[in-house]
Amino acid sequence: MPDSSGVEVPARAKRRTYSASYKARILAEYEQLDAAGRGALLRREGLYSSHLSTWRALRNQGALAALAAAPGRPPTDPLERENVRLQRENARLQKELATARHVIEVQGKLSALLEQLATGSAESTGETGEGTRGNESGRPKWTR
Repeated sequence: MPDSSGVEVPARAKRRTYSASYKARILAEYEQLDAAGRGALLRREGLYSSHLSTWRALRNQGALAALAAAPGRPPTDPLERENVRLQRENARLQKELATARHVIEVQGKLSALLEQLATGSAESTGETGEGTRGNESGRPKWTR
């Protein structure tokens, strides 16, 4: 029985990645070989024919440059980032403005209501208004 204690097995297989230049070199070499040479190339490089089929299709679509691109989100233009930032700031300020307008509207209504209450209470107590008015502006004394 063979001794398997010297065999290292990785805990998890790592996905292989290939550069665009490697893919182009292998495709060029593969296409120049006969059937037996193609199989030997695949075995030597540890590749499957599906790899080459995919790489060839991408190359034919003109996407070989995309194969070399780093995965993830492409970098954005600084002007575009600034535009997005300004749009967000504009939306935030529009919301603040709407809130401020609402507060001003409520304050105006509250002021009118308090004015009505002040004049209504002056009329109900029989005062003519001279006692509650402290100046010519028409505002009650208690609002000064």
